Amino acid sequence: MVNEKEFVRNIGRIEPRSLSLGLLVGCFLALMTYISTSDRYINPLPTVVSRLTPAHGVPTTPMEEHKMKSPPPGPRNAIEENQLSSDPSNPKSDLFKKNDVIEERWKSSSIIHDGASGRKDAVSTQQLESKNIIEDRHEEDGDNRVPDKNSSATGDSTKQEDIINPTQLGERSEDVKPQRKPMCDFSSPRSDFCKMEGDVRIHGRSSSVVFVTSNQMGNPEPNESWRLKTYPRKFDKTIMEKIREVSVKLSSSIDAPRCTLSYSIPAIVFSVGGYTGNIYHAFSDALIPLFITSRQFNGEVQLLVTNTQHWWEHKYRHVLKKLTRYEIIDFENDDQVRCYPHVIVGLESHEDLVIDPSRAPNGYSMVDFTKFLRSGYSLDRDLPIKMGEHPEKKPRLVIIDRHLTRRLTNVQEIVKMAKKLGFEVLRAEAKFETAVDEFARIINSCDVMIGVHGAGLTNMFFLPMNAVFIQIVPWGRLEGIAKYDYGDPARNMKLQYMEYSITEEESTLIDMYPRDHPVFKDPMSFHRQGWIAMGKVYLVEQNVKLNLRRFRPVLLKALKLLH
Repeated sequence: MVNEKEFVRNIGRIEPRSLSLGLLVGCFLALMTYISTSDRYINPLPTVVSRLTPAHGVPTTPMEEHKMKSPPPGPRNAIEENQLSSDPSNPKSDLFKKNDVIEERWKSSSIIHDGASGRKDAVSTQQLESKNIIEDRHEEDGDNRVPDKNSSATGDSTKQEDIINPTQLGERSEDVKPQRKPMCDFSSPRSDFCKMEGDVRIHGRSSSVVFVTSNQMGNPEPNESWRLKTYPRKFDKTIMEKIREVSVKLSSSIDAPRCTLSYSIPAIVFSVGGYTGNIYHAFSDALIPLFITSRQFNGEVQLLVTNTQHWWEHKYRHVLKKLTRYEIIDFENDDQVRCYPHVIVGLESHEDLVIDPSRAPNGYSMVDFTKFLRSGYSLDRDLPIKMGEHPEKKPRLVIIDRHLTRRLTNVQEIVKMAKKLGFEVLRAEAKFETAVDEFARIINSCDVMIGVHGAGLTNMFFLPMNAVFIQIVPWGRLEGIAKYDYGDPARNMKLQYMEYSITEEESTLIDMYPRDHPVFKDPMSFHRQGWIAMGKVYLVEQNVKLNLRRFRPVLLKALKLLH
């Protein structure tokens, strides 16, 4: 208590001026201490902001800003994903992880490989006159891009904004991503193809595709080249001899041909030679591989066709117009030097009438292809009749007629029986001169399709999904061929597939050969002799006469499936 009183008396002796000065100095020291200790929390802010700026000093456009705000899903690779997700001590925040992905995707090549699905989303990036053009070719599911007002489906429909002054090609600033050598894949048993991005120049008349190299690629071999035929049936040596060969080679800008026309869209070089006059091969060797390769560009691609057949282009024009908004180029007779930022030479092909979603861009499937066809041909029906909902309506059944080989000799009796069971019956024959759009509308109007094994069954593509498809298999152990050609594809496109194999008595071969002949006793002996020997007997000489009593339950089951 004595000390407290003494302290109070001492305070009273201090002059007010001295007390104020001491308080001011104390506040100043406290403020400086606060600033120095908080500085470490202020400095990191510019670091975070710098991570959000585009790589390579590319000016930010609205599209690029959207990409940075919503980076493409998924990690750079599966190993990195496991490390980021499984290491709880990782000091990176979610923001830093996303920014790393953004920065890496800006620096990576423009083809993004997804190891899990095999998809490749093509993003064509180029810089001309110091102006960055970003073209995202990825098509979202259900996204239909509206064509530019200057575009056209036929004729010379090259849009003005997609044409670049030829003198500008090759003028690239140093901050553009490095070019890569063409990626050529010769491993498939069906097709060869090369993909390239950068300065690509095509001269059709000389069958040459030139990839112009740059200093960014180092010192590639000056004469490095690849030669390939762009028809996806390379296992068939006989037909491949008739397919035009295309050369892909590297060249310096000095030696490369000078551009006469330049574009900002991709291009695809492919052949419609071979067997494409047959509807089965038109789909298996051309239309389906072309869909796999080009659909990812959503029409923003130009097609350059080798072994051109103008009647073929006209016949399948509805499909081609859905795949490209641009003029189709006759490759062999084109003397222009056309320059593109992205070129694919050849088509990707999986199997006959098959699309493997795990290998196709954007995971396309046979169901996607049939939807695409219904859209291209303006077909009304996506699904067949539902008998339970419309008991007053008769389901429509179409019989695919054949008049040369593998004919149904008692087709009138089959029609009569089907009508008694409650079907409305049509007969249709797919002749060579038949307009595809007209025949497609007939098939799409039906709920059940019946036919003997043969190319005419390819019209199953126009049936509504879940319709019933019945393949009649001739005598001769042809079940494996029938399943491969039409059975498996039908199931993949979500049709209700049924197979009816005839007996010896239902084959007209019993009128030509004795019953103890190898034609009946050992059909596989003909298979072992090769396709020509087997086909002569079982595909050319044979017609079919159905046993109506045996075939009747098949039609009843088809009715049940429609219920």
